[in-house]
Amino acid sequence: MTTGTVTAAASRQGLARVVADYVRLTKPRIISLLLLTTLLAMIVAHRGWPDGWLVLWTMVGGYMAAGGANAINQVLDRDIDARMARTAGRPVVAGRVRASHAVAFGMGLGLAGAVVLGLGADWLAAGLALVGFALYVVLYTLWLKRSTTQNIVIGGAAGAVPPLVGWAAVTGDLQLGALLMFAVIFYWTPPHFWALSLLLRRDYAQAGVPMLPVVRGTAETARQVLLWTVVLVGVSVLPSAAGVVGGFYLGAAVVLGAVFVVLAALLARRPDERRARTVFSWSMLYLALLFVAMAVDAAIIR
Repeated sequence: MTTGTVTAAASRQGLARVVADYVRLTKPRIISLLLLTTLLAMIVAHRGWPDGWLVLWTMVGGYMAAGGANAINQVLDRDIDARMARTAGRPVVAGRVRASHAVAFGMGLGLAGAVVLGLGADWLAAGLALVGFALYVVLYTLWLKRSTTQNIVIGGAAGAVPPLVGWAAVTGDLQLGALLMFAVIFYWTPPHFWALSLLLRRDYAQAGVPMLPVVRGTAETARQVLLWTVVLVGVSVLPSAAGVVGGFYLGAAVVLGAVFVVLAALLARRPDERRARTVFSWSMLYLALLFVAMAVDAAIIR
């Protein structure tokens, strides 16, 4: 192997690592659930599968907007991330990506995502994506996360925006169905995230983040998970009660919600890490299955 070949191979590997770090800035694993709720909201709004190009540009634009916000989040939270084992290896914290470059990347990606949504789907969808961007970066990251145990309750509105984007991309407006999907995710966020915070409470305590289990303890956090889960189940039946979807979705919401309540009740009874992990894992599956049931009801059964 010649020196030139070795140099070219090393260059390709270096470029691959840089690309991987910038992709990691966008938090693709988190975005996958956001995009799923966007897509399923599009199906509900259209009462079937929307135009393929519309779906493509909405997914691309949505990923870019959310990914840009995530990149800036990692810059703003780099002091916290450095003190948490789970996040200490992130590109900005580890010094592989300069903070200024990550900010420029995040801003450019977010704005480009809005343009893609506006040109490829609808400008209301683009505007809503920017609202979600601002809620996550400014409301949650800059203000609430460091100042109150209720950070995820109010800041959770950012994660509930994707169905609004998907609905607007299809219809050009916001109707009751979109608002109810927003409400489901809004009320789902606290039990989902507080279950995770029970698993990460030592990291949050070390980083000085006032998450609920750090300030109020594990028992109170588990109790709040149960209370919010019960409220969530009540909210989850509203799309059927409002006539947006029908009986198939209602049955799925009741069954999925019953499992969630049972798991949350077991956690409240004994708030250990094993049960917290079970609730956290189920919460992600619950949301995905709930929205799938909504889409199936709207697009196939009705």
